[in-house]
Amino acid sequence: MSSSETDEAVEPVEADELRDGLVDAFRAELGDAVVGSHVEPGVDVWIRVTADAWRAAGEFARDRLDCTYFDFLSAIDWMPSPFGRDMDAQEDEASADGDEGAAVMEQGVAGGETRFQLLARVHAPAKGYGLFLKCDVEGDPPTADTWVPVFAGANWHERETAEMFGIDFAGHPNLIKLYLPGAFEGHPLRKDFPLLSRRVKPWPGIVDVEQMPGEDEDEAADAGEGAGS
Repeated sequence: MSSSETDEAVEPVEADELRDGLVDAFRAELGDAVVGSHVEPGVDVWIRVTADAWRAAGEFARDRLDCTYFDFLSAIDWMPSPFGRDMDAQEDEASADGDEGAAVMEQGVAGGETRFQLLARVHAPAKGYGLFLKCDVEGDPPTADTWVPVFAGANWHERETAEMFGIDFAGHPNLIKLYLPGAFEGHPLRKDFPLLSRRVKPWPGIVDVEQMPGEDEDEAADAGEGAGS
């Protein structure tokens, strides 16, 4: 293949001056506290900051980048589930307890270094763009500063995140449960929280598929896998 043919086969990398500029603005303001970023040209931008800079990142987005609309705040547990697919966890338990073949923890776009990450979405209505902010949280419990003084709407979201993931928000005015009984122990959206009801009764999508006339066993097995996907 000639060099000209090779050049034609390589698609040019699309630039996104707007979103690249947002990343540059955060780096200029927060310096080394910006530890990761990802731009999908024409689509979106993710910016990851340290936990110490979490509130400052929200304030900068609101005050300097016109991101006055708060969309949501939640968390992600990147640890692979120790139960595998819990509908057949009893069969997977032996392999899950061992180290061989253990799944690697991957933190998605903009990277990460911890099991838990906070993820928030804000928008600049007057400018027509939005952005994702992420941060790694660690400790026991994992902790970050509250966003309630920055965006009042974060109050409910942080309460839900604390309840479901066990993440503490320092300075939150009323970090009480939303859904679970007061004496409930554990955090249901953590990957290591066992869904006991699914260990008693399999997921509804898992069904036994009978072999149809003229169908061999392999085809019937494939149909069963499709029904549970």
